[in-house]
Amino acid sequence: MTSTTEALDGSAAVDDAARSVTRPFYVYAVLANTLFQRGVFVLFLYQRGFSVGQVALLQTLLYLVSGLAELPTGVIADRIGRRASIVIGQMLIAGCLLGQAGFSNYWVFLALFIGQGVGMACVSGSDTALLYDLLVRRGATAGYVKIKSRFTMLGTVTSGVAIVVGGQLQQISWGVVYVGSAACLVLAVVVLMSRVPEIRGADAVDEQDGAEVHGDATAWRAMLRVATPALVTLVVVSGLMHATLTPYIIFTQKTLSDQGAGTVLVSVVIAAGFFAGGLTPLLSDRADRRIGYRVIVPVSLLTLAVALGLSGLGLVWVTIAAFLVLVGIPEITAVLVDNVFNEAVPSRHRASLLSMIAFVESALIGTGYLVLGALMDGLGSSVGMATYAAVPLLACLLWLPVLFRGAQVTTEIEKRADQKAS
Repeated sequence: MTSTTEALDGSAAVDDAARSVTRPFYVYAVLANTLFQRGVFVLFLYQRGFSVGQVALLQTLLYLVSGLAELPTGVIADRIGRRASIVIGQMLIAGCLLGQAGFSNYWVFLALFIGQGVGMACVSGSDTALLYDLLVRRGATAGYVKIKSRFTMLGTVTSGVAIVVGGQLQQISWGVVYVGSAACLVLAVVVLMSRVPEIRGADAVDEQDGAEVHGDATAWRAMLRVATPALVTLVVVSGLMHATLTPYIIFTQKTLSDQGAGTVLVSVVIAAGFFAGGLTPLLSDRADRRIGYRVIVPVSLLTLAVALGLSGLGLVWVTIAAFLVLVGIPEITAVLVDNVFNEAVPSRHRASLLSMIAFVESALIGTGYLVLGALMDGLGSSVGMATYAAVPLLACLLWLPVLFRGAQVTTEIEKRADQKAS
């Protein structure tokens, strides 16, 4: 009876520790995703007089710059602090959004998108590393999948609400849309600075009881140590999934518009898609226990291929239905894969290694924007979407050897357990 009571008390203590970590992160997720321009910014760029190719180039530049900046910003986050990196990144993004509201010259937009890409890189990897290692500090990493799914849900649902509001605010002016987004990012920074403690890579390692501290002098050596074939394949396949999902969500705005949907309907559909993408991650914990990431990965890829194929029919309501029904499933996969990546890398270089992974994803996303933009320019928005379905199908083929061989990504947790057992 006593042991049962102690176990319950221990579980309650872990839950309390997790809540103390996650509350400010949940508030941050809401504020950082209150981006009113997200669902209609493509239409904003078209109204500025930019072509589909120019918009695709801006998005490609955004993600390529973000990818290239991932490596140095990840190292900086591990050295000076992960919270500091997030703050720098969000403030830089806020400044670039204000610049986009004030200028219309394409060359200025190129510079602003470069700055925004650097800001995205500062945030990417740092936010997940900060959350995960604060949970390590409190001994609450067992609930990470559930916590990350809620974090994702809050951010995505907030994005959906913000998109609906943004479609209405646009009736006043585009300036209100962009200034409002920048203000919310500033508030997100205030929450981080006041409620979330700073943590560096060395701090995270020192707080893992019994963890072996490897003598890796650089993140590159740490990456080589953990880079199993299954992990490398997962990084590439995950990157191709994001390289499909992200351009698909953004260019669906253009596809719906070409198929006859108005600006208000487009904003509502995109917002509903964010709602669907935000709620489905709540199923991640159950999917992880019952199915596992190895099976859910190809399911998500096939789902994306079907969605793109249906968009190619040129029927606006079919495109809307496919978007709303299918867009949420890859978000479950993203949560599960994120957990695998966090477990696979050591704490000392967590932000750096996650940034390297994000570099691959960003490079593929940027390339995806360029390819899909070219396809839509050359073949039309509907046929271009359908043709792009080849990308998730290719990713699915790359994953099949891992699926059928039963290979697993070895995590740091499993390695320590094996070492203790031996």
